[in-house]
Amino acid sequence: MSRPHFAQDPVDPLLTTREAAMRLGVSLRTVQLWVEAGTLPAGRTPGGHRRIRLSAVEALAQRSGLRAAAEPGAAPGGAGSAPPDVLMVAASVDQLQAWQDALQPLGAQISLRGANNGYTGMLQLGRKVPDLLVTDLSMPDIDGYAMLLTLASLNDYASMRVLAITAQSPQYIAERGGLPERVRVLHQPVPAQAVRTWVEAELGRSGRPLALGVVT
Repeated sequence: MSRPHFAQDPVDPLLTTREAAMRLGVSLRTVQLWVEAGTLPAGRTPGGHRRIRLSAVEALAQRSGLRAAAEPGAAPGGAGSAPPDVLMVAASVDQLQAWQDALQPLGAQISLRGANNGYTGMLQLGRKVPDLLVTDLSMPDIDGYAMLLTLASLNDYASMRVLAITAQSPQYIAERGGLPERVRVLHQPVPAQAVRTWVEAELGRSGRPLALGVVT
């Protein structure tokens, strides 16, 4: 017989999102992203407050390899004269390396971050809102569709432009309910150069001058 989510249990107590963030060593925003995307199971109290079982937090820590550590806050990307922040969330080390190699010629014109799995990608998203996000839709640990729909519903990520890479057909994407309007989709096999072309095009769209590459 299953217990109610909010049943008191001294062995497996309920945590607030802030307490969960402290235990995982991540920002509160990161935990909120994980909860909204369904990565971290949570429920709501009758008053509407999120609560997370300690066991769920520990399970996520074990799967993702997170350890408790202080995480400095960060402002949304694209502020001031800093170069555009580009975050790439790949499904494997090899995929991430190919994307990074393709963008290497842009040098200091961009600030490049990368994650080779969905958990680390969500952590990076919580730390700082990127100007551009390149992500695989099919990752073993994160539902790429849920992640993008969650980000689209949050005001902090309203200006972020997204390139989604997938081997899935347009019909399958439609059956999943589609993707947010600002998401550009490229279907596998996608040469890494196509990722660079998209980044260059987005930099040109935003009025950033390019010293290298051709804007399409």
